[in-house]
Amino acid sequence: MEIVKNDNSIKGAIIYLRVSTEEQVDNFSLETQEKICRQEAERRNMEVVQIFKEEGRSAKNITGRPVLIGMLEFCRKNKRTIDALIVYRLDRLSRQTVDFLAIRKKLSENEIAIISASEPTGNSPTERFIETMLASFAQMDNDVRSERTKNGLKARFMAGLTSGVPPLGYKSENGYVVKDLNTWDNVKKAWELMGTGTKSLKEMATLLNEWGVEQNFHGKKHIVRKQAIGRMFRNKYYIGILTSGKYPDEVRGQHLAMVSEALFYRVQAVIDGRNTNIANSKRNVGFFGTAFLG
Repeated sequence: MEIVKNDNSIKGAIIYLRVSTEEQVDNFSLETQEKICRQEAERRNMEVVQIFKEEGRSAKNITGRPVLIGMLEFCRKNKRTIDALIVYRLDRLSRQTVDFLAIRKKLSENEIAIISASEPTGNSPTERFIETMLASFAQMDNDVRSERTKNGLKARFMAGLTSGVPPLGYKSENGYVVKDLNTWDNVKKAWELMGTGTKSLKEMATLLNEWGVEQNFHGKKHIVRKQAIGRMFRNKYYIGILTSGKYPDEVRGQHLAMVSEALFYRVQAVIDGRNTNIANSKRNVGFFGTAFLG
């Protein structure tokens, strides 16, 4: 629906507010941004006709930001009545220079100016150059933070500390990984049983579910599936070794090993079918009367 202004002498403006999860503090809160943007609209004698709020969203790219996409479409449909978009800072729109320039181009095509309530903006060549520089600074800051995060994660990995969610049988506590007393014994028993060569991955998944073992994804409980069991039995984490798809190193972790290396590699042999004594144990039961497992 197109918005019609009552007074043609007053320019129409919209406000876009954004805060990412890590920025939800007082000076970046949506309420603070809105207050400052409204003050800027009042100072410029502009009527705020719509406010767009995007909470918990990063500005690293445009995708995954439905409010921003909706705002741009709103501008296209109401270009005759909207004169400006007001933001608290330009990095509220994007922290990537190329994305900011694309947004500015779309708004310019609809003759809508971008106004930052805390930075110099405008339509003169110098002001537009400053806008681009500010967008570049936002990207540089974003890139520096990303690099620091990567370096920090690698340093943590090389120190033998776990990043992210630990595997089944473990849990994070105060920055370290410890036993999950709710699942530890059953997961360890699963390793020992798998080492006998008498169970398939599917059967092991069924047993773990019968024992009440559950996987936790994003705070929700899920049943244990065969694919997850296959990954579990390949994971050197259980012998105290950290591995990563990002780094070639294997390092000794600071967490407690659940199984011995001997058991770990026996399970690998069972899965790969290399250990014929174990893999054929079921057949040998019928021939000899008992299974010799070594």
